[in-house]
Amino acid sequence: MCMRVENHVVLDTAPSGRLVTITVDGQPVEAFEGEAILAALLAKGIIINRYTVKKQEPRGLFCGIGQCTDCAMIVDGKPNVRTCITPVRAGMVIETQNGLGKAGA
Repeated sequence: MCMRVENHVVLDTAPSGRLVTITVDGQPVEAFEGEAILAALLAKGIIINRYTVKKQEPRGLFCGIGQCTDCAMIVDGKPNVRTCITPVRAGMVIETQNGLGKAGA
């Protein structure tokens, strides 16, 4: 069962209600502008955000408030973006991060 995070404990902004399209690993995904990227991904059933450096273990939602790095992904070419506290905006390109991301690979 997929659900959408509607009230975030850290983010002050609520989703605008405007539906926008982001690209996740090459696939279009509809999301609400202003909601956390991670909330949009969870609503679509996407639970893996990155793979660890040494053992290539999958990671996803853990703290949900930007303190850990388990939700880190590559956003618009920038690695290590904490998707739990980064708001969606139209046209974002998001990629599952492998290890340290492109900049640290």
